[in-house]
Amino acid sequence: MTEMLGKYELRQVLGKGAMGTVYEGYDPIIDRRVAIKTVKLPDAEDVEAQEELARFKREAQAAGRLSHPNIVGVFDYGETPEIAYIVMEFVDGTTLKHVLDKGERFGVPEIVRLMEGLMAGLQYSHGRGVVHRDIKPANIMLTQAGEVKIADFGIARIESSSMTQAGTMLGTPSYMSPEQFMGQTVDARTDLYSSGVMLYQLLTGEKPFEGGLTAIMHKVLHTEPPPPSALSVSVTPALDAVVRKAMAKRPEDRFAAASDFALALREAAEAKTAAVESFGLGAEDFGDAEATMVAPRRPSAPSAPTPPPAPAPVPKKNGPSPAVLGGAAVLVLAVLGGGGYALFGGHKQAAPSPASPPAPAVAQAPAPVAPKPAPAPALTPAQLQARYSATLGALP
Repeated sequence: MTEMLGKYELRQVLGKGAMGTVYEGYDPIIDRRVAIKTVKLPDAEDVEAQEELARFKREAQAAGRLSHPNIVGVFDYGETPEIAYIVMEFVDGTTLKHVLDKGERFGVPEIVRLMEGLMAGLQYSHGRGVVHRDIKPANIMLTQAGEVKIADFGIARIESSSMTQAGTMLGTPSYMSPEQFMGQTVDARTDLYSSGVMLYQLLTGEKPFEGGLTAIMHKVLHTEPPPPSALSVSVTPALDAVVRKAMAKRPEDRFAAASDFALALREAAEAKTAAVESFGLGAEDFGDAEATMVAPRRPSAPSAPTPPPAPAPVPKKNGPSPAVLGGAAVLVLAVLGGGGYALFGGHKQAAPSPASPPAPAVAQAPAPVAPKPAPAPALTPAQLQARYSATLGALP
């Protein structure tokens, strides 16, 4: 016999928690699969349970006013004498937390795509006065097609609601903003902080702050985490800058809107992609962490080709002939002049070369294509003789 809850069929249990159960359900009237989240109705004297029920109703009220591709839709709310339930869109997929817990990692382009889906949902939600306040991987659903859907508005703050007051600390510690820890009234920028924490985790595989509640609270309020680029070679300083701004301690230092966050992330990622694909650059080429544009490397001056060696001279009893000595001297001096410029990359002026003697009967190499250094001053006869003698002494 099929178990019913109102007009809905209960097909199987999808998950259980301390306060209730989530079922896969079916609406036979409109032929639609649904997810049904239930909680037990508390005793009137149980203040904590009554607050949980109020939070449960607030989820239905918050998500019920939102209709967006990146937000899990809420279709219905109902109560029986024993339980209250919310009927939601059935998401055929898993949570981002489940994927991360398995140790799976995403490339930067995929991270950008996931974050853009999240930002689109938050931009829509914030524009209608709903702040989620518990953005984390466990509340991000991934469909089989890879779409992002924000779930669980159970502690959402609704601008027109007086149910959530300042002084109440709600959220998940690792993803909570400083103002949440201090019990201050929050706005849309607290969701952007939590999204920055999630971006950090996607880029590095680690949360920026770990430990117990007290340790995390102290770190969130007083310390800065290592930049993501210190933990992952695929992260550029431009991406570091996006995370740093999203996770700024003061709300006014963060992005003003989810759309601004998405745009900055896209530009930072495209700067990296353009550098890698067009110029062969890597993370070390992003010198300024605030910059999102990369200039190509300036090509270095081409090295001058080394002249081919002269034909080997035929030794004679009385030593090399003057013609061969002259040719060898010309080649040595050419290496000292043109070759020296190539060895030092064209950044320093080559050492002065003596004026060339009359061309010997040996084929000369073509003139180098590299830029010529400034002309050297003419040598005195004594200097020329000393240079020529040193060259002869160096020959075998």
